Amino acid sequence: MGQKKLIKFAAIKEYENVLEYPQAMPGKWEAFFLALTQLKNNTKQGSPSIHVDELSIQEAKHPLVLELACGRGEYAVGLGRLFPHQHFIGLDIKGNRIWKGASIAKRDGLSNVAFVRTQIDQVTSYFAKNEVDEIWITFPDPQLRFSKAKKRLTHPKFLRLYQSFLKAKGIVHLKTDSPNLYLFTQTVIELYGLNLITATDNLYGTDFRQSEKWEDRFAIKTYYEGLNIASSNRIHYLSFTLDKELPIELDDVLKEKIADFEITETHDSLARNGKQAME
Repeated sequence: MGQKKLIKFAAIKEYENVLEYPQAMPGKWEAFFLALTQLKNNTKQGSPSIHVDELSIQEAKHPLVLELACGRGEYAVGLGRLFPHQHFIGLDIKGNRIWKGASIAKRDGLSNVAFVRTQIDQVTSYFAKNEVDEIWITFPDPQLRFSKAKKRLTHPKFLRLYQSFLKAKGIVHLKTDSPNLYLFTQTVIELYGLNLITATDNLYGTDFRQSEKWEDRFAIKTYYEGLNIASSNRIHYLSFTLDKELPIELDDVLKEKIADFEITETHDSLARNGKQAME
């Protein structure tokens, strides 16, 4: 591991707004953010302490929003600025990436923004039933090979995990430059009968920006968005709710459906073919 990475890993271990594989956190995030705020206001010293009986889910007054596979945490930080009365948590396994967002939040006194270093498939260990209001999935690895479809963060395998802590009418947002992942997610929503709220294959297009569906939070840009890895020249966005069961028996049907439009080739080739399939 490079020297810079080692320095960043060491730094986040001392950051009060970063937790690594935290224990006993379900239902205690309101208390955690209260402690962060108190620390910001110099009413406490050192890391914020979590008291199990201090606050419960029922007493929580601030919506809790997650950014999964947050990378450098641009969305968590950006949302934290836009909505100071909500709480935001970015989750990622890459500590050197989390360091960036955590450092900015710490520097700017954003006590409503925090980060958790962990694998996404362990997310159910950190949140209680009905504790989370919204989930943002921003530019995740699209896992373009057909054989890796189950690793996509909008695959039913992951959606079932989110259902264990997302409120019944909680919203899942996907922002991606991958036409393939966008089409895949649309297929999931249709097959499982989920409620699609908004969908556009050109988020920054004039038509959508001038529509009543446009919101300021859509304009937040991540580092990876700027790279435009998929070379699609378009940003795709959709949002939906998870208020229905996701029958496991439909997973095989999903596999058959996506086989009709997915190609197991290189990343760039898949991006091009995925875009053509949508047109």
